[in-house]
Amino acid sequence: MIESDSGPEIGQVVCIRKGRDTGQFAIVIQLINERFVFIADGDKRKFDRPKKKNIQHLECFDYISPEVRNSLLDTGKVTNGKLQWALGKFMEDVLEATEKGDEFDGERRCH
Repeated sequence: MIESDSGPEIGQVVCIRKGRDTGQFAIVIQLINERFVFIADGDKRKFDRPKKKNIQHLECFDYISPEVRNSLLDTGKVTNGKLQWALGKFMEDVLEATEKGDEFDGERRCH
């Protein structure tokens, strides 16, 4: 999987590296400042109750969901179903790009 060198962007897929949700994937739904973002996955962490995370505790992937990004920029919100769909699409794309069992175990977890 390709990691992004720049800071996180709205709609970008991230992997949580520190905290209770370590290893889980989520999507950046709001930039707070240069240190913090709000993330959600539409399942455990819903859009209306996002998690505030230090960007140093996240691994940012070079993958931005245009559906989530456009929805957030146009209306200021996104459905939990769309977040789940975008993460599922990311998983499919990652599975196609990597060999089975390489960096992904198929359960919305990263290593």
